[in-house]
Amino acid sequence: MQHRITVWGVLAILLSIGLLSSSGQAQAQTTRSENNRAIASYNAMQAYFYKNDGSHLYLEQYPANPGDNTYSYEWPFSQAHIATLDLTNMPGNTGKSYLPALADRSLGQEHYWNTMGATGLPGYDSYPRPPYGNGGDKFYDDNAWVGLAKIQQYKMTGDAATLARAKQIFALDVSGWDTDTTHAAPGGIFWTQAPWSHDRNTVSNMPVAELGLRLYQITGDKYYLGWAQKTYDWTNAHLLAPNGLYWDHLDLQGNIEKTQWSYNQGVPVGVNVLFYQVTGDKTYLQRAENIAKAALAFYGQYNRLYTQPAFFNSIFFKNLLLLQSADNDKQYEKAMTAYGNNVWKTYRDPATGLFHTDGSATTTLLEQAAMTQIYAVLAWKSAQYSILY
Repeated sequence: MQHRITVWGVLAILLSIGLLSSSGQAQAQTTRSENNRAIASYNAMQAYFYKNDGSHLYLEQYPANPGDNTYSYEWPFSQAHIATLDLTNMPGNTGKSYLPALADRSLGQEHYWNTMGATGLPGYDSYPRPPYGNGGDKFYDDNAWVGLAKIQQYKMTGDAATLARAKQIFALDVSGWDTDTTHAAPGGIFWTQAPWSHDRNTVSNMPVAELGLRLYQITGDKYYLGWAQKTYDWTNAHLLAPNGLYWDHLDLQGNIEKTQWSYNQGVPVGVNVLFYQVTGDKTYLQRAENIAKAALAFYGQYNRLYTQPAFFNSIFFKNLLLLQSADNDKQYEKAMTAYGNNVWKTYRDPATGLFHTDGSATTTLLEQAAMTQIYAVLAWKSAQYSILY
């Protein structure tokens, strides 16, 4: 009797004799699932937010309100840009198929670029420049996210232009350092150049430290390491809470805003991992693990993780994966996967593919881009986590 062995039959045989592990098979299935979710989330982002008017830009939210701006602010656009970058790093031809989209995002990104600013240095404005808008104040954290994305792209492609832009952004960010010694807790990088805010934030300091460490790793220039140490030390001195997590910001009178956002925990994790890599001092790795442990415990209570915006959680989890690349602790990937699974099942509208993680009928570009990032990165090979931030 002639026997026909199917592909699944071969897999069963390999499993039975130990040549293919069930965990390996499960990993392949998980990768396919995350791959499909990333593609579906991106397609919904393009269908409902992308402006097909030749601008290469996006809407801020869907459905739009009558008084909404024509285009999104820089912060949401940057996250859509990063989502596209993350998609290009998915395995095989899937990732390569997003390279034209990444080129389109790069064109849109430059509509925010302003060669001047309050400190005389170029950077990204908060809103598109003419002819698409009138620009806006520069936010140091918004610029840092783009700088870190440029580093990720440089590590993926070796494109010298992306490295050059990351250096320009770093120069802008450190120009925001508070030099007035009459202020409470003098030092720290301000959140924005806007005159209405004088806050110095975890998010305007720790991402700059992370960018400086990445630039030091690439260039060996101690200028970047020195600034990374300076911003790291200031933030730890003034915004690290007794529970091992970070508060949000400090004003000029010394008042602390004590909300503990998830992204303000993730970035310090990444910073400590990078300090460990450049110094070899395991104290930094232990600090990263301590912050990650405290954060997972804190956000695991009272459903706190789901009170955090998805776009804060994407930054949080991606930095945990950077930690995983250093200590090989897969609990971080498992936590991110569990979050992604629950959001997909609970907060996604299957009719549109849009996410409603805050329970409202509106989806923001930030929210959609964040979930696209999460699914795209979970589709990566774990060896690639080392380029994250």
